[in-house]
Amino acid sequence: MSGPTQKAVGQWFASRGWKAFPFQKEVWKAALAGRSGLLHANTGAGKTYAVWLAALQRGAQAKGRMSGLRVLWITPMRALAADTQRALEESAAALAPGWTVGARTGDTGSAERARQSRSWPSALITTPESLSLLLSHAAAAEQFKHLDMIIIDEWHELMGSKRGVQVQLALARLRHWRPALVVWGVSATMGDLDLARQVLLGAGTGDDRGVLVEGDTRKQIVVDSLIPRDVARFPWGGHLGLQMLQPVIDEIEHYDATLVFTNTRSQSEIWYQNILEARPDWAGVIALHHGSLAREVRDWVEMGLKKGELKAVICTASLDLGVDFLPVERVLQVGSAKGIARLLQRAGRSGHAPGRVSRVTLVPTNSMEILEAAGAKVAVAARRIEGRYVPNKPFDVLVQHMVTVALGGGFRSEQLYEEVRRAWSYRHLTVEEWQWALDFVARGGQSLTVYPEYRRVLPDEEGVYRVPDTAIGRRHRMGIGTIVSDASIQVKYMSGGRIGSMEESFISRLKPGDHFLFGGRILEFIRVHEMTAFVKRATGKRGAIARWQGAKMPMSSELAHAALEQLRQAAAGRFEGPEMQAIRPLLEIQEKWSALPTLDTLVLESMKSREGWHLFVYPFAGRSVHMGLASLIAYRIGRRQPITFSIAVNDYGFELMAPEPVAWEREFEGATGREVGLFDTEHLLEDVLDSLNATQLSQQRFREVARIAGLVFQGYPGQPKSNRQVQASSSLFFEVFRKHDAGNLLLTQAQREVLEQELELTRLRDTLAELHARKVAYRVVQRATPFGFALMVERFREKVSTEKLNDRVARMVRELEKAAAV
Repeated sequence: MSGPTQKAVGQWFASRGWKAFPFQKEVWKAALAGRSGLLHANTGAGKTYAVWLAALQRGAQAKGRMSGLRVLWITPMRALAADTQRALEESAAALAPGWTVGARTGDTGSAERARQSRSWPSALITTPESLSLLLSHAAAAEQFKHLDMIIIDEWHELMGSKRGVQVQLALARLRHWRPALVVWGVSATMGDLDLARQVLLGAGTGDDRGVLVEGDTRKQIVVDSLIPRDVARFPWGGHLGLQMLQPVIDEIEHYDATLVFTNTRSQSEIWYQNILEARPDWAGVIALHHGSLAREVRDWVEMGLKKGELKAVICTASLDLGVDFLPVERVLQVGSAKGIARLLQRAGRSGHAPGRVSRVTLVPTNSMEILEAAGAKVAVAARRIEGRYVPNKPFDVLVQHMVTVALGGGFRSEQLYEEVRRAWSYRHLTVEEWQWALDFVARGGQSLTVYPEYRRVLPDEEGVYRVPDTAIGRRHRMGIGTIVSDASIQVKYMSGGRIGSMEESFISRLKPGDHFLFGGRILEFIRVHEMTAFVKRATGKRGAIARWQGAKMPMSSELAHAALEQLRQAAAGRFEGPEMQAIRPLLEIQEKWSALPTLDTLVLESMKSREGWHLFVYPFAGRSVHMGLASLIAYRIGRRQPITFSIAVNDYGFELMAPEPVAWEREFEGATGREVGLFDTEHLLEDVLDSLNATQLSQQRFREVARIAGLVFQGYPGQPKSNRQVQASSSLFFEVFRKHDAGNLLLTQAQREVLEQELELTRLRDTLAELHARKVAYRVVQRATPFGFALMVERFREKVSTEKLNDRVARMVRELEKAAAV
């Protein structure tokens, strides 16, 4: 088995009418010199050929005949494996006829797995979970003895998650066996490229081995908006919604293939159903795609897109990555994408080829999203892309990896400690932390010593740690991975045929005979049996929308700053572009009644109503930060005077409401500038923990940590444990550790993840520093301003039904519009 020379690759390109891009040649040259690196280039620019043909050329360079597994291609999604395999096989057939390409994911059947184990393909496409499974087999070192190159696709998607940490640890293990291994990451929408390269290549890797190659960044990306005909001056979340249905249908009408992205699965169901009702003639040529639909359904949709048989697909992040859909001409984004990287990623789904223009059209679902659209256009043009948060020392992933390595041939403590520290996320792992982790897998730590099932790894007479029990090994392999989904229930027709899966919490609220919307169909619920919900088709009635858990995506700092810059220009009387012209009446009312927040000015509004005394604050820092900020300020004020606040948040600000008067202006004196005040970062961690139900939040997060660490077993195939059973198990561990093992690092990790991920503590600290630097514009207002009105509606939403909410909001809007007309 050998590969093509660079000359042969050039001739193959020429035969297809192509010319290699400079960045592709740069990758080939670096890889042939044995250097690892990160390739960052636009979607559809030719990244696959850059790294794959580098791997093939390294085969031509190899001395002697090389057999066995030569290349690992790691993809974040199983759905991408088949598409990637077809692309790699096509070029390999022409350039390296001796090469074979296979896939090994959760979808690979047992017969194919057995065949691969007997004779490995030259290149194997796999996922982080399947790679860890391969590392758990005793013959792993033998299987990878010819491995020459690893390619990690969509590195930006993996890097910021525990799956990325899982990849880091796997790379450290493979580099231990193959020190000269060449590793390349492939990425499109990434902010901090140097950090991305360092995380990929690991700690202790000198710059002499790691290169950063940037592709042609001149790809034209057009961002525009569908402006609503009537822009409400008093907006509230989701109020436009389906008023934009006809403009969206008109856009779909004019193009052969369109992707309509929504931010949630529930939203995709609603839009699909309503488009189909408005255009029944499109039945069969529009489709729905999200992660809860059955694999067969998603495969059918993806193939229909590739073949140009579908006019439109309403989808979620399930189509953000990888799969090339050349026929797609247009991308519509319903609602704000909340981040520049996500918007660029979705834009790249259209014009997915070198030289073609990518276009994304924003469809606002409320007036404030028009402001976000204006900011997004500027940020995209400047390519201001968010960086990725990299998990720091997640002990649940480390504990899982230690058991995996113990299964895969065993380890010596000192040796594995040094190996693990070469993974970026564990570069600062201390000896004490390592000893804690070793003790935890060897005997369950301080509190689980008496239970044999938690003695998962024990040293033999030579000091090599191995898994002593085959049953423990079997259980561990079934739980490998860091994707922790909420307990899901299969949804099947009574007559047979699987539709997909839904969260147990939604199904548990249904009674026999209830109707609900799922998979674009109105279904009637019959019964639940053995974690399967049986249904039949219903007709005539609109059903409840299936709800999936998961917090709303907060607006990113880059998008927030871009929006504040647009407000600064508006405060100076400049309204550039159709979006700012459309939202001008709203902003003029806001400025007339109060003031416009900017990067230099923090606007505070106080108001008295029949409900109580309100404070509205507009930091523009995203809903996660605002929740922490509102709780923190309420707590700090409450320390000085006994008072209880109601809190409401959105991406633009937060509201505190008290049942009695508060001297807001005096409270915020010294909040900015040099004096210590409500925005002080001293004692921030303690105050945030005290201001929230931190124990409850940590307990919820601990469920995920416990599952990844192997404490909670989710059941055997066909006999899964219910969500209630898993909750009970993790809650028991949480209480035992809290009372008897307070130094347990899994406990402190759960608390840290709440702070870092749910409350975005780092961003909260940065926001407080920004607020210190802003001047305060304090306004006493007679009625809710446009910005404040949106926050009041958020608070109402928690208390009343949708029908009552609509009536109440309509009445308030009439009153406010009457006041605005004066």
